[in-house]
Amino acid sequence: MTAPLTPHDQPPPFPPYPGAGPGGGDGKGDRPSPVAELGRAALVAVAVTVCGVFLGLLWAWLSPRVPLISDGKYIYLKDTEGEEAIGGDGTFVLIALCLGALTALGVFLWYRRGGVAVVLGLAVGGVLASIVGWRLGIVLGPTVHIKAHAKEVGPNVVFDGPLKLRAKSALVAWSAAAMLVHAGLTSLFGPRDPQPVYVAPQPWGAPPPPPPPAQ
Repeated sequence: MTAPLTPHDQPPPFPPYPGAGPGGGDGKGDRPSPVAELGRAALVAVAVTVCGVFLGLLWAWLSPRVPLISDGKYIYLKDTEGEEAIGGDGTFVLIALCLGALTALGVFLWYRRGGVAVVLGLAVGGVLASIVGWRLGIVLGPTVHIKAHAKEVGPNVVFDGPLKLRAKSALVAWSAAAMLVHAGLTSLFGPRDPQPVYVAPQPWGAPPPPPPPAQ
């Protein structure tokens, strides 16, 4: 005994949802391939990494200096209760947060959409940009050869110590800010997915709906 077949003139009980086929707006035909997604992630990561140069320049310029002094034999902190060392880490984090938000805004304005590839590119690029800014800031800041510099300036002369990033967790501040800002922009201004339309199935044997009247 065979099961009854649906008449050819009847619509299927569950029609395809909008965009769920080759002709849909958001179907597989419009989805980028994995290679394209990886290329987009790499492009975002490289662009964000290059922006790490600005982090290094701003950190070397705005970071407070740590004053050191030498007695001719040993090197000491001039002010043992100073907060310049902590201020250097705080300055790095604040600059990284601002640049992370700006890069997220730029990426969103360029693509006008979210996606795993864009978020992955922002996360990886943010960490790489922080590393670039960290190392570049040390190079552009006061010399790291403090013993030779102390001998050069002489005893009992105050000089600036090199930049140091004591809290390495600051290297993820850029990525965190970029992902949060991009997620907020996508949820507020990103494209919306079409809502599926459910059509109630018609009973078997029912006549097809009449055609619309001619204009």
